[in-house]
Amino acid sequence: MVQTIKFVFSNFKYIGLSFAIFIPMLIGLLILSEYIFYEPYLVSHLPEGTEFGFALIVIISFLSALVIPMNIYRINILKSSKQKMSGGVFGSIIGAAAGACSCGPVGFAVISTFGSVGATATAFLTNYEIPIRIFAIAILAITYYTTVKSLKLECKINS
Repeated sequence: MVQTIKFVFSNFKYIGLSFAIFIPMLIGLLILSEYIFYEPYLVSHLPEGTEFGFALIVIISFLSALVIPMNIYRINILKSSKQKMSGGVFGSIIGAAAGACSCGPVGFAVISTFGSVGATATAFLTNYEIPIRIFAIAILAITYYTTVKSLKLECKINS
């Protein structure tokens, strides 16, 4: 698995893409989860007891920054075969989107727009944000495994 990562990230384009995914995703998820505040000035706050949720956000951002460039590399290799490459990209998108489940300030907009249905959805996401993030990490881990396996077979990478 390490050999595959070295093979893909030997090109600086994919390293830059990885950073371009990791940094905005991490900052965006931290803002949505209310770990970073930017009004009246930029401040970060990690309340006691929320360290696990913070760690899950970092893991989701890292796995997304690892998996998405690998899948883009795979797409560039397999331009002619579109059926083989759809699963890896789809898993990356679902895993990354599921990581953004804690609503924070977005929840108020949902409640005011959709009324009681929005309130129920917000309450569900707030109560189950940790299991949803763990599920997102599992999806990203499975996507990583299948991408590495696919790259080993299709690109003939030696272990």
